[in-house]
Amino acid sequence: MPTNTLTDSICKSAKPSEKDRKLFDGHGLYLFVSAKGAKVWRMAYRVDGKPKTKSLGEYPLMSLAEARVKCAELRKDLQAGVAPVTKRKRAPSTFWQDCETFWNGRQDVSPDYRENALRGIELHLKPGLGHLATAEIDRAMLLTELNRMDAAGRFVYVRKVRMWASQVFDWAIEQDLATINPAELINPKKAFGRRKVKNHASLKLGEVHEFVHRLGFEKDLNSVLACRLIAYTWVRTNEMRMMRFDEIEGDVWLIGGERMKRDKDHVVPLSRQALEIIETMRARQREGCDYVFPSDHRIDRPISENTVLALIARMGYKGEMTGHGWRSIASTWANEEGYPPDAIERQLAHSPDDKVRAAYNRAEYMKERRPMMQAWADWLDKTDASGSES
Repeated sequence: MPTNTLTDSICKSAKPSEKDRKLFDGHGLYLFVSAKGAKVWRMAYRVDGKPKTKSLGEYPLMSLAEARVKCAELRKDLQAGVAPVTKRKRAPSTFWQDCETFWNGRQDVSPDYRENALRGIELHLKPGLGHLATAEIDRAMLLTELNRMDAAGRFVYVRKVRMWASQVFDWAIEQDLATINPAELINPKKAFGRRKVKNHASLKLGEVHEFVHRLGFEKDLNSVLACRLIAYTWVRTNEMRMMRFDEIEGDVWLIGGERMKRDKDHVVPLSRQALEIIETMRARQREGCDYVFPSDHRIDRPISENTVLALIARMGYKGEMTGHGWRSIASTWANEEGYPPDAIERQLAHSPDDKVRAAYNRAEYMKERRPMMQAWADWLDKTDASGSES
């Protein structure tokens, strides 16, 4: 059988498929690539004619060269009549240490995704389970921690944390650190609640800073900036989608009445943060494209109406937040801060309910709206490392 058939490039580029697979190197050494993306070095051998398998370590924490050295050592032991299974087992580690080892070693996902997964486990599972050996954790213990999230209304996020923990348990089984995956014994559809989806679901003010903090970890720049611009301007999603560079005049955005819900021109004062987003998109502008947020595929079309919703869903807020939800959040903040109701309603492009009042109320309230929008943008940006208001 050929030996040393693998290369670092082959190992690094190996992608998960629908089924587990093995990449053989020779002398019984192979790289096991699970359907879920874990990569583990294993060695196949025989004792008394019976096939055995030994896990050597996770790739890339154990390199190809290191795996070959380890394989050679074990082959010498076998020739001397010493079976690998009789050697001293690795020192036990804690669940949290195993989580760090697994997620920091994942090369098939983005750094942001790894950080989000570890952060979720750290916040919600480490306090109660982090000090235990992974093999000690059973279904009831894990469910107790997850139920705390469910009771707090984190119906979507609790499912993500269960999934992230499940991948750690799968890896631990392959490393002989556990024998069962308790997360797989929990049916999220039956165990956890589900928030009723509202057309314009929005967060509470106290939840906004965590959302903004987590938004910073998303890698799709266009969708992130689109979501931020909606937040900074209070416009509707479709108004943001159709935004064109020729509508920007200085620090205001002029939206024609034909694009507004009530067929009236709308003047939007732009905060420093909103202007920075526009300049960022201008620097990325493709020739012949007038949209601030163009489609990835066609310059004559704007981004999809589902772009921001898809981003929010990826962040774990499906059913809890929408792009339109920023309008409700901003209105609540502005009213609590004591800004004039007429200025707030004008920023939202609402028409007064009172017809007489509407007839006389033609002012744009720019004097009040400019500082209000800058204060709002500054408030949104006041996040510390934990995602709370500083």
